Amino acid sequence: MYRHVSGSGCAVSGGEVAGILVAVFWAILVSFLAVALARLAQTLKATTKLVADVTDQAVPLLADASAAVRSAQTQIDRVDAIASDVQEVTSNASALSTTVASTFGGPLVKVAAFGYGVRRALGGRKDDVPAKAPRSTVIVGRTVSASRWGKRKKD
Repeated sequence: MYRHVSGSGCAVSGGEVAGILVAVFWAILVSFLAVALARLAQTLKATTKLVADVTDQAVPLLADASAAVRSAQTQIDRVDAIASDVQEVTSNASALSTTVASTFGGPLVKVAAFGYGVRRALGGRKDDVPAKAPRSTVIVGRTVSASRWGKRKKD
């Protein structure tokens, strides 16, 4: 089975060469897989550390957010109470203004009208103030009746 090659001390058959090639290929493949698994393990360790750090920071942040929400709810309750008080004051002011208007409004208008009438009746026309001249109105496009023309010409 062995052939003797001249000049070399050992003879290798084709099957042996193929076996050596397959063994080398498998060795290379296994080393690539080992490197990939080692990198994957490092990535998983880094990811685990990152998740632990995020969890450590997230818990206090969530507690702060919860406290802020509680504080906001307290402030909203206060604003709601103030708004209801303002609404009550507004309705009271509206009722008071209606009461004052109905109580004093009618009599005050009557007193003012009475005072104006008394002033007009007692004051009359003053001598030092001349009487106002009657105003004439010009309407463009209308003709003046003959009876009105006659009155104007007599003046």
